[in-house]
Amino acid sequence: MLGFFKSSFQKIKQALSKTRSMLAQRMRALFGKPWNEETFEQLEQILYEADLGAESAGAFVAHLREELRRQPTQEIGALLQIFQDYALSILTQPAKSIKKEPAVGEPRVILVVGVNGTGKTTSIAKLAHLYHREGKKVLLAAADTFRAAAIDQLANWAERLGVPIVRGQPGGDPSAVVFDALTAASARGIDIVLIDTAGRLQNKTALMQELEKVKRVSQKVVPSAPHETLLVLDATTGQNAIDQAQIFHQFTPLSGIFLAKLDGSAKGGIVLSIYQKLGVPVEWIGIGEGADDILPFDAQSYVDALFKD
Repeated sequence: MLGFFKSSFQKIKQALSKTRSMLAQRMRALFGKPWNEETFEQLEQILYEADLGAESAGAFVAHLREELRRQPTQEIGALLQIFQDYALSILTQPAKSIKKEPAVGEPRVILVVGVNGTGKTTSIAKLAHLYHREGKKVLLAAADTFRAAAIDQLANWAERLGVPIVRGQPGGDPSAVVFDALTAASARGIDIVLIDTAGRLQNKTALMQELEKVKRVSQKVVPSAPHETLLVLDATTGQNAIDQAQIFHQFTPLSGIFLAKLDGSAKGGIVLSIYQKLGVPVEWIGIGEGADDILPFDAQSYVDALFKD
């Protein structure tokens, strides 16, 4: 088990290498010389570029100022520790969980939402692979009927992973796919159903109506569904991801976030911005294209990977 955690930390450290260069290394250079008011302005810019966002960057700088008033220090290690402690305090704040447990005999229904292009389908495949490896019976529901490519992509993953899939016709009713999938899951004793949904934001009203209908239909088969609603965000899009999260959270309360493509981003600070603005926990991170490139989010490992060499 210890080896697993060491391996996981190395993976997240590697994934956050670009962000660490943006944050810790530039901070060391900035505070390695006599600092003044301009130093704090430059620090806020560094944090902003790491995608903490203006609000979070300002809060971090204000916190550092306050700590330095109480305990003045020029030691870079102490300054970085102040940042680590503050980041950890944000990520470990108790969040109100909206996850539900399925009733005895019911499958766990996980609704996965997100705009097209975020890596949603691949993230679903990673979750399916993870649960399948744990010995759970998994079924995929290809309810993103708006795009034929999304159905085919998920079907290809299902074949590669050796898990069943329920799919409809392109342009068909997503709710019908969900109904068929949950009916099949209940009959086959499936443990987990992962539902892929359409990711259109151009028409927010239509999106809201579609998600609400999916929920209503799913509850006809599994009354307590969905038990989780995961939003897939692309870490490389930065603050645009926050905007997406706010829209989806408004339409369908989110239980957690799957942050994809973290390995390709210098904007890993987005995690802190998500927590501060939404209070929705990041539960999973994607660190590559393979089925195994998934890690559960761990606050301590994340903070260490950001600030420690």
